[in-house]
Amino acid sequence: MQIPLTRISVPGHGAEDVLVDDDGSVLTGTEDGVIHRITKDRAVTVGETGGRPLGLEFLPDGRVLVCDAQRGLLAMGLDGAVEELVTEFEGASMRFCNNAAVSAAGDIWFSDSSTVYGIADWKADFVEGTRTGRLFVRRANGAVEKVLDGLHFANGVALSTDESFVAVAETGARTVVRHWIDGPLAGTQDYLATELPGYPDNISRGSDGLIWVSIASPRDPVVQRLQNAPLMVRRAVKHIPEALQPKPKRTARVQAYDDAGLLIHDLQGDATNFHMATGVREHNGTVWLGSLHEPAIAHMCVS
Repeated sequence: MQIPLTRISVPGHGAEDVLVDDDGSVLTGTEDGVIHRITKDRAVTVGETGGRPLGLEFLPDGRVLVCDAQRGLLAMGLDGAVEELVTEFEGASMRFCNNAAVSAAGDIWFSDSSTVYGIADWKADFVEGTRTGRLFVRRANGAVEKVLDGLHFANGVALSTDESFVAVAETGARTVVRHWIDGPLAGTQDYLATELPGYPDNISRGSDGLIWVSIASPRDPVVQRLQNAPLMVRRAVKHIPEALQPKPKRTARVQAYDDAGLLIHDLQGDATNFHMATGVREHNGTVWLGSLHEPAIAHMCVS
């Protein structure tokens, strides 16, 4: 059964992620570089990154952490002032900074989707399967470490309740990888979820303690065949006219997992007026959605 969605227009296209403040207002970033704060009756501009904001999180000092696909990892104050936190690693610019999670100590775990393609060519990386996605951590002291590489389009990031592991979505592989930070498995990797019913995008920890996963599009047999085709064929896809390229199917689906990887919720919203949920945030029983392709955010009830 499809759940009714309440759509809220945003003054900008591609409200990719959503972040809920304590007062119930929702922050989102659009393709024009603007960070908006959405309340019941209006939208207010918080600031502009000058790039393409994707994942959003709150920092311990109250600023908004912005994963900017073009500029890297940024911090934005409520006055709109922007500080660059991570713009390069080992002399190379961040190519596709995407999503993040912040620990209680202030460590920032964040993804870089590709070292080959930027956001304008995300489909090319997705189909070609460069597997150059990476997971980083920026320590509270400013030091930056590469934690994982070789990921098939690294995307959403979330921490476990006790921060013993960090999870990162592999969009192209339809998995959520789990990297253990503490405990007997520290330094090793396994999976929180595999064989997802579609392609995961942003993930986040909800107020209910679950890890919520946005399913941007259902599994596409054409895409699967292309991903298994010879490299020459995969690379040729980006030269096909946009109208003929594979497109995300119209859906508004999210799932929620506990820290053991047990599926707790599988919600499908009515995608008639809102689709391609790329951002998800559960807050006090309401699930908020962002979309790379909509000039709007949306929300629905968990039950």
